[in-house]
Amino acid sequence: MAGELTIDSGDTAWMLISTALVMMMLLPGLALFYGGLVRAKNLLSVMSQALGIAAVAILMWIGWGYSLAFAGGNALIGDLSKAGLSGIDGASAWAVPTAGKGIPELVFVAFQMTFAAITAALIIGALAERVRFSAIMLFTLLWLTIVYAPLAHMIWAPDGFLFAFGAIDFAGGTVVHVNSGVAGLVGVYFAGSRIGHLKEAMPPHSLALTMVGVGLLWVGWFGFNAGSALEANGLAAVAMVNTFVAPAAGALAWMGAERVVSGKPSMLGGASGAVAGLVAVTPAAGISGPIGAILIGAITSVACYGFVGSLKNRLRLDDSLDVFGIHGIGGIVGSIGTAFVALPALGGHGAQEYSLAWQLLRQVAAVGTAIVWSAVGSALCFAVVRRLSKLRHDRDSEREGLDISDHGERAYNY
Repeated sequence: MAGELTIDSGDTAWMLISTALVMMMLLPGLALFYGGLVRAKNLLSVMSQALGIAAVAILMWIGWGYSLAFAGGNALIGDLSKAGLSGIDGASAWAVPTAGKGIPELVFVAFQMTFAAITAALIIGALAERVRFSAIMLFTLLWLTIVYAPLAHMIWAPDGFLFAFGAIDFAGGTVVHVNSGVAGLVGVYFAGSRIGHLKEAMPPHSLALTMVGVGLLWVGWFGFNAGSALEANGLAAVAMVNTFVAPAAGALAWMGAERVVSGKPSMLGGASGAVAGLVAVTPAAGISGPIGAILIGAITSVACYGFVGSLKNRLRLDDSLDVFGIHGIGGIVGSIGTAFVALPALGGHGAQEYSLAWQLLRQVAAVGTAIVWSAVGSALCFAVVRRLSKLRHDRDSEREGLDISDHGERAYNY
């Protein structure tokens, strides 16, 4: 017993595994996925940024991030009563949805810590191949404090105003994907475009690494989505099935769109579509039925393809690895679409008296809040970083490659 909650060993074991799976999404999953997409001269740079962000996020989360996100406070942000994990030990419990049951709070701390880390790491894909390692580390510290922790509190903490309003975000459509996508978009504005953008070819240097990375992301996403049930039960099973079918539909939809437009479905398109499907189903994973998950995965994938394949270049937007194009657009479409796939008529798990209009309003409010909060907060963070240090490398260093400029080493010796 821990207080009035009974610690369930099966739930605890599942959450330990889920936490490790989400960590695997970042290291090595996202590092390989992003690493394969950049040019060879920047491979170690993007991998080092993923590693550094993981380290910063872990220490920040223990220091004050968890407390700001999940301890007391008000409708917008928590307080510092659990800073440094004050008052939390192995006997402390965190309540799960089943009344009277709990998991060790330290496990919940660690699970949420991996979410914070990968959300911050997603942003670097928008700025890859031009920003300085030290600047990204400072930005991460500021952004997790000012933007991520309060938004997580608003949507996931019991006293957060969007949680109380009834917005559905099962595993992070707004907190993770809309948030990181908008932050990446703001970062592109502050950092500017890469040298040669839209003038020189900048193909991925290793789609093999990217494929390995997307595989690790997909497997890790089971911890991300099914783990968000916080229990080893039927809800986790619902989320797991949805995490199979949505990316499958997304991969085929993207490749199908490519086949229609260019005549050839690409492996990169399939990988991108799978990620778009995963992003789309994240907020709906626990409330959608499998048919709804298939629909939301396919529709979102086509929407992301349309932005990445056409609108992005028309806007002359140098979102290097399509963070806004996939996570931002996918998070917006998926979060709003959650209101539709929750319909019992589509096999969703909304109540029989479910009101589509009201839930749609709640979802739009959550997405709008996330966009505004992330845009304003991210702009503030980038402005501070640019004031205190150089955000991007000079032209010679960028031409040489960030592996040498930032780290003094090369990924490959020819």
